[in-house]
Amino acid sequence: MTLQQTILQTLERAVPDLRVSADPADLTSYGQDWTRFAEPAPSAVVFPASTEEVAAIVKLAIEQQWALVPSGGRTGLSGGAVAANGELVISLDRMNKIGALDRADQMVTVGAGVVTENLQNFAADHGLFYPVDFAAKGSSHIGGNIATNAGGVKVLRYGNTRNWVAGLTVVTGTGKVLELNDGLIKNATGYDLRHLFIGSEGTLGIITEAIIRLSVPPVNQSVMVLGVPDMPRIMDLFARAQVALKLSAFEFFSDLALDKVLAHGGSAPLDSRCPFYALLEFDNEGDADEADALGLFEQALEEELCTDGVLSQSDGQAAALWSLRENISERIAPYTPYKNDISVRIGRVPELLTRLDAIVAERYPDFEVVWYGHIGDGNLHLNILKPQDLAPEAFKAACESVNEQVFAVVSDLGGSISAEHGVGLLKRPYLSHSRSETEQAMLRGIKAVFDPHNIMNPGKTV
Repeated sequence: MTLQQTILQTLERAVPDLRVSADPADLTSYGQDWTRFAEPAPSAVVFPASTEEVAAIVKLAIEQQWALVPSGGRTGLSGGAVAANGELVISLDRMNKIGALDRADQMVTVGAGVVTENLQNFAADHGLFYPVDFAAKGSSHIGGNIATNAGGVKVLRYGNTRNWVAGLTVVTGTGKVLELNDGLIKNATGYDLRHLFIGSEGTLGIITEAIIRLSVPPVNQSVMVLGVPDMPRIMDLFARAQVALKLSAFEFFSDLALDKVLAHGGSAPLDSRCPFYALLEFDNEGDADEADALGLFEQALEEELCTDGVLSQSDGQAAALWSLRENISERIAPYTPYKNDISVRIGRVPELLTRLDAIVAERYPDFEVVWYGHIGDGNLHLNILKPQDLAPEAFKAACESVNEQVFAVVSDLGGSISAEHGVGLLKRPYLSHSRSETEQAMLRGIKAVFDPHNIMNPGKTV
């Protein structure tokens, strides 16, 4: 009897109503995320419908010494949801219920399998707002967002996912169920274990349910795109925009990124092309706010901080401008990009980009390099595009040969090798550039407490 047959039979006996699949298509689909550098090879996929079923699966995995990989929307970009070594994948697809809104607390309890955009729509239907927003919102799951502390384009005003998690239900690597914080605003009773699971990438346990805070909707938002000659001037624009406008986002992208988006349709936002573009979203409650925006633009033109610009005049125009930034990741996906998701303090962004540009120009002379990211929180995305005639393995090796130089610069500037994508498989070898040996030892010690059998997403992060 094969390992797969043993797992299937054992699961059927132990958890009779559990939905289980060993279909090759499911194994491929649920065994990987958006990275394509490891061949998916799980033994089976299970689809629990409750926390109790998840706990039963974990307890069985301990007995049978099965490794487990939690699976959400599988939109990750660091290999955190890859099952390449016969693991049992636990899909949270069926745990997708949105509970009743608690009006007094402006909170709602959701299953880990709730799609991010569905929560946003639920909030909007009740006159409220869920601000964590990014390109993959239509397929990512809340549980995965929490497990990676997802950021996105609104972090400048609203912060990361962590800011919106008021409580968690988790199943640890011991099979125990923990109810953490229960939506409390104030709770000074020792260590807040909830925050250990936020950003843990499934290595401590499986998030099954969350209590999510909602917010009042923002006032009318306008979008402005400015063409900018270089990165230092983008930073000057950001500093001035923070004073002049009530910003909710400040993004940037390169001209090559724009090319990749426009190749699929649409038109350039400005009459002339520029090396970089800054996208600003801000509160526009009337004539005074619009005058402030136009004043900022005129001053930027006079001081040669930008060469051209456009201000949205309707929600449709604002959405069209946003699509130029939000569609980049999807449009470059066919190129199997090697992604570096790095962050430094905002004031150090120009030096980071200048130093990395020099490395990239020297080491990647034949590769297309796409830059974009979140200036408002110091997070840059460096995307190296695979040439069509180069095998994925050779391309990955070429990119990894430069990582030590790239991450040494990030470390020198006090930054992080992973701002929002997580560590997963791809960034784990470079963790020492962001975490000291003492910190890493403590991380391993924390994992040993919650997952003493090392069955929870082994080989990821630590």
